[in-house]
Amino acid sequence: MQADAVIARVQDNEQTGLVPVRQAVTDLLRQFGMTTMFGNPGSTELGLFLDFPADFRYVLGLQESVVVGMADGYAQATHNAAFINLHSAVGVGHAMGAIFTAHKNRTPLVITAGQQSRAILPYDPFLFSSQATELPKPYVKWSIEPARAEDVPLAIARAYYMAMQPPCGPVLVSVPADDWGRLCEPVQARQVSRSVRPDPVLLDRIGGQLDVAGRPAFVLGAAVDRDGAWDDVVALAERHRAAVWTAPMSGRNGFPEDHPLFAGFLPAARERIVSLLDGHDFILALGAAAFTYHVEGEGPHVPPGSVLAQIVDDPNTLSWAPVGTAVQGSVRQSVRDLLARPQPAARQDPPRRVPAPRAEPSPLMSVAYVLQTLAEVRAADSIVVEEAPSARPVMQRYLPILQSGTFYTMCSGGLGFGLPAAVGVALGKPGSKVIGVLGDGSSMYSIQGLWSAAQLGLPITFLILKNRSYAALREFAPVYGFTAKDALHGVDLPDIDFVATARGMGCEAMRVSEPDALPVILRKALGMKLPVLVEIDVA
Repeated sequence: MQADAVIARVQDNEQTGLVPVRQAVTDLLRQFGMTTMFGNPGSTELGLFLDFPADFRYVLGLQESVVVGMADGYAQATHNAAFINLHSAVGVGHAMGAIFTAHKNRTPLVITAGQQSRAILPYDPFLFSSQATELPKPYVKWSIEPARAEDVPLAIARAYYMAMQPPCGPVLVSVPADDWGRLCEPVQARQVSRSVRPDPVLLDRIGGQLDVAGRPAFVLGAAVDRDGAWDDVVALAERHRAAVWTAPMSGRNGFPEDHPLFAGFLPAARERIVSLLDGHDFILALGAAAFTYHVEGEGPHVPPGSVLAQIVDDPNTLSWAPVGTAVQGSVRQSVRDLLARPQPAARQDPPRRVPAPRAEPSPLMSVAYVLQTLAEVRAADSIVVEEAPSARPVMQRYLPILQSGTFYTMCSGGLGFGLPAAVGVALGKPGSKVIGVLGDGSSMYSIQGLWSAAQLGLPITFLILKNRSYAALREFAPVYGFTAKDALHGVDLPDIDFVATARGMGCEAMRVSEPDALPVILRKALGMKLPVLVEIDVA
């Protein structure tokens, strides 16, 4: 009799066109091109995986922050939102640091979080998220727990559209455990325009200021590469013979660093920015805040006599720009509109960037020597995912990024992004060589990502710059009055064996401490088709 009832129910469903919520969601995700799921499941999420489609892939992370970090890298690499499944309140709590980074990275993520069954919600059940929609705020664009199970697919559709609408970012949908099996109507994906055309009057004003400038400078942020505007920005800079700087704390690079117009990287300090931009009468910030500061400063935000303009897709970023003209819009479309203007008068080239002195080998290798060697042995189209804060200024001199889509780091300052993001980027760009350049301290925030890399068999070379400390804090300490005589607590990291850790996670691993061996080991590691970790002793 039970079998007859099931058959009758299935026939009724076929006649009405209703399907289980889980099927409506997976059918919708398939239309969005989101057949890869990232997660670390718990009991309240299991209903999603009944009758899991054969064309879907589930990527398991061993901790929720690793899950979000992998999804962040994957979404950036594929230019599409990534789908994440987290466990109720605790799982979302574990992931919050990574969600904050995704928010700062402007990465589109559709996050689902489990919730207890609706029937027992009034009784504060075990694993209950009492304020599921409030928990991830303010670092999601939108969060909802649908009023009815039947509304879950529509909520996920709306979440996708909002995640993908510039400025992109994460969204969260809380789904009670019993919703996945309820019946609902299927949802069809819609085509939604995501390009924001800039205000033509304001853009014409910026174009006019650029045309008459004597010594223009561009300051490029992560949105240049994120919006696919790399080639257009190169063309605009060449047309105007503009000096090109990378904005402070940018998570992506937007210009070839071997180009004669590339001037370097701006620090996150007001006085230093003004000093470096001095002499430029027009400054155009493209896809960047104007400007991001890390330490307290004083004085003007731009050099005296300079005019500032800014084009970015984020109205919040525009709202606090202290001076100048600010325009919201797609960076790529804005630059193409500027390129459509008549050819300006000829200008002289700005002074060329002074090349870094060659780093020489020493018994305890310098970071400069390691990164210089990496630059010499890696392919130009290999992808660098970096999270080594103390090494970043050195990297900016000795490891040039030459092509679009070949550099990723976090815009948030929060550690734990780099290692799992390298896994996500490798998943999103199959066949590409991915190189994770990581500090020993930052890598430990998400070391579990090595297991996922090994299970997936991804061609990633993880380089651990082992200086046995949180070196960035040592360098930053003088800002707060520390002298060489003062004790600095909590920054030493002795006795971490990364080779043993990597092998325990299923990765190949090597250690190098001699400068003569470094080129050989790097070439061997970069030539491997499976994940490998190289622990490098540095000063």
